[in-house]
Amino acid sequence: MDQEQECCSHEETGRKSHHSDKVKSSLTNRLNRIEGQIRGIKGLIEKDTYCDDVLNQIASVQSALNGVGKLLLEHHMKSCVVERIKEGDTEVINELMTTVNKLMK
Repeated sequence: MDQEQECCSHEETGRKSHHSDKVKSSLTNRLNRIEGQIRGIKGLIEKDTYCDDVLNQIASVQSALNGVGKLLLEHHMKSCVVERIKEGDTEVINELMTTVNKLMK
């Protein structure tokens, strides 16, 4: 498996992620933008901005967070989940379904 596909390992002490620098950079950049959007929403509320405008900004943040979740989920499925299934660990399917259900709420 190449560095782009490498994601998670699960050792005796617990699971860890090993994302490539490209994936880390992409996730970090997206989260930094979302963090800025959140600060912006806080400022809008402090300035008594019209509720509909604030709600639209909240929808934008939720969409951006969903994008981060989708990117991470895709990477996780293509690497961590595949590797664990190859190792015979089918419990990963239950774990994945629980996570997907949480993401879809």
